Amino acid sequence: MSDTSRLALEADDLVVGYLPGVDILRGCSIDVADGELVGIIGPNGAGKSTLIKSLFGLVPVRKGSVHLDGEDITSRSAHELVEAGVGYVPQVNNVFPSLTITENLEMGAYAKPDRFDERFEVVTELFPLLRERRTQAAGSLSGGERQMLAMARALMTDPQVLLLDEPSAGLSPLYQGEVFERVKGINAAGVSVLMVEQNAHRCLQICDRAYVLDQGQNAYTGTGVELLNDPKVIELYLGTLTRSR
Repeated sequence: MSDTSRLALEADDLVVGYLPGVDILRGCSIDVADGELVGIIGPNGAGKSTLIKSLFGLVPVRKGSVHLDGEDITSRSAHELVEAGVGYVPQVNNVFPSLTITENLEMGAYAKPDRFDERFEVVTELFPLLRERRTQAAGSLSGGERQMLAMARALMTDPQVLLLDEPSAGLSPLYQGEVFERVKGINAAGVSVLMVEQNAHRCLQICDRAYVLDQGQNAYTGTGVELLNDPKVIELYLGTLTRSR
């Protein structure tokens, strides 16, 4: 990211935890420039999902700040953040299984119902399968298809920034590849994306920049290519077989 890039999202020195006196994040800082795709990787328990949840107001921020397009949004409620321009896709329970695809998308557009038709056209351009199966119950979709629907629903409010929590978790390799391609498509459409991802190698291949979190702090940061080829990152987090060729 260049120094002149406008920041869509910025978090500074976040201290976050669930229990009194126990901090999961201990001075974590990240930023996402307008139009960027940024990844967050790291070992289990590093605080990756906690970071995403704290940015979306689901976990209280004890210290530090979060800014969206320069405006302080620290610890705002989730519905306020949606209205401000932040979309969020949780790792699990991210669709309404008893509702149809169309009804799920209508739920996504609850804050701007008058724009449903417009947003439906935009979103189903990115996810054409959802248009074809619009009357199908979400509960009958495969895991990968549900993930597509979850991302599409979050896009119905036309967010400036989309937060993704482990979008490929639990999916087959085929659907993992599909999800990553869709994330690239969302970003190419002009949405800034911050993605926590367990598949570190694939994440680094598609992202502009990435952060490696370890024990609640920034361990490394750089472009995806730089981190893929960083000997220390390979040794500690990626394994010796992941060096890009």
